Amino acid sequence: MVNLRQKPYHLTDNQIHFLKNTLENMTTAEKVGQLFFVIGQDEPQVNLADFIKTYKPGGMMYRPGPADKLRKQIEKIQSVSKYPLFLAANLESGGNGIIAEGTWVGNPLQIAATDDPNAAYQLGRISAYEANQVGCNMSFAPIVDIDLNFRNPITNTRTYGSDKDRVLAMSQAQIKGFEENHIIPVIKHFPGDGVDERDQHLLSSINSLSANEWMESFGHIYKTLIDQGIPSVMIGHIFQPAWERKLQPSIAEKDLRPASASPLLINGLLRQTLGFEGLAITDATAMIGYNVILPRAELLVETINAGIDMILFNKNIDEDYAAVTTAVENGQITAERLDEAVTRILATKLAQGLVNETGAYSYPLPEQVTLKPEEHLALTAEIADQAVTLVKDRDQLLPLTPEKYPRIRLVVLGDTDSGGFKEGGKVTALFKEGLEAQGFEVSLYGEKGLDFHEIFEEGIAEHKEKFDLALYVANVETASNQTTTRINWIQLMAANAPWFMQDIPTVFVSTANPYHLFDVPYISTFVNSYTGNPSTVKATLDKLTGQSEFKGISPVDPFCGDFSAKL
Repeated sequence: MVNLRQKPYHLTDNQIHFLKNTLENMTTAEKVGQLFFVIGQDEPQVNLADFIKTYKPGGMMYRPGPADKLRKQIEKIQSVSKYPLFLAANLESGGNGIIAEGTWVGNPLQIAATDDPNAAYQLGRISAYEANQVGCNMSFAPIVDIDLNFRNPITNTRTYGSDKDRVLAMSQAQIKGFEENHIIPVIKHFPGDGVDERDQHLLSSINSLSANEWMESFGHIYKTLIDQGIPSVMIGHIFQPAWERKLQPSIAEKDLRPASASPLLINGLLRQTLGFEGLAITDATAMIGYNVILPRAELLVETINAGIDMILFNKNIDEDYAAVTTAVENGQITAERLDEAVTRILATKLAQGLVNETGAYSYPLPEQVTLKPEEHLALTAEIADQAVTLVKDRDQLLPLTPEKYPRIRLVVLGDTDSGGFKEGGKVTALFKEGLEAQGFEVSLYGEKGLDFHEIFEEGIAEHKEKFDLALYVANVETASNQTTTRINWIQLMAANAPWFMQDIPTVFVSTANPYHLFDVPYISTFVNSYTGNPSTVKATLDKLTGQSEFKGISPVDPFCGDFSAKL
């Protein structure tokens, strides 16, 4: 059974007595309910009180919404629940992960580009403060994945880069910012994303490192954080075949499982080898990468029996509850295994101060939402100033001034809302207005209203009559459920591509994916800004125009191993 006196719990005798007494008096329905981490419910579509009394969930995760509305809903949820809930959000990049008015501090890769762990601490602190305002008590962050494959469409700017030591240092600092402000950190996505070039939202992806390579990279990060007492780990729908084979050499190919259904990776690698006794939560089980493993009812049972304690999200909630309840009643999930999972859930709530020894919700909830926009935006601007990175300026086009390049053609790529759960930053107007404020004449080139003559017949001389410099801005954000963050030119003759760059000065800025040189290796001047928030756009423009120096240190290889991109 779970050792409640050791890390990550360190419970007192009174807490242990309370936990055991609580467990003994819980009904099967209450125990099953604790296993589920459901999606945040919204009134008036759902009666929150009825929902909580019916399903008795152990946790709930909200997407961003208006602060006052979320605060009222979360307060009601906690007031009607017999057992206080984990209330989680993706606080990966700032308080905007839970409230619409929250601060988008910066994507983790931008934080890493400062090469200063204090930036990650501020990310954690600001996120936690703003989350506290509405009663959020848990963060599905930091992301401790290592971005080893530049083609991966989902890790990318969501990670702290490709160096394990930087990833660890930044994660530790973000965790400190969370914990000092009453937010429970959940590190993710075990056994580690960023090796495959595919997205686990769409299939079960593969961490293909050898057992030794894994232990020296991902394993080093997880082991360090586990030894330091991390309370919770999120389990991905990701294979790690080398470790399954190491733990069971005779295992057949057909029996290999992603971590979210693998007893070898959870009870074997995570718990026994790495020594993790804390709370294990699946990544979202609505993902295709989860649902294609086995029939869902069978899979939910295997997930719990693999050593995972909580199931994140449902497809049909009644079907899922029925499947787990039936498995408990017929012994597929033993009483001992059910109690072990619920013990970890309750022990985490006790150890993190979410519940006191009387069972009451004990996290502080402010009387009203109070944000600190001036302070937090000032820190965001400081981070942006430290992070924007000049990758190359081969032909010394910088700085840009109205005297050298009075007329700028602005071409913005991406900048759409397509794809799932993006940060949502739009940069077109920010760049255009920012350049115009500095005295440039800006013409915006877009897919709509393309000129047939220009596309098919126009030469260099006619282009030079229109603009003196082309500024390309790529805001191609990572997003769930999309297969690439590469550049997609207009299909008609790649009409918006910089074919003229040897004749007309051309500068390329990425406000998201740092790897675009893979598609435009010939570009002379390339800048990575990592985040498309207003503070970062301003910092980027200040540096392009020579009002501020570039200070960022690239946390990844922006040349993607391509020698030609360095020329």
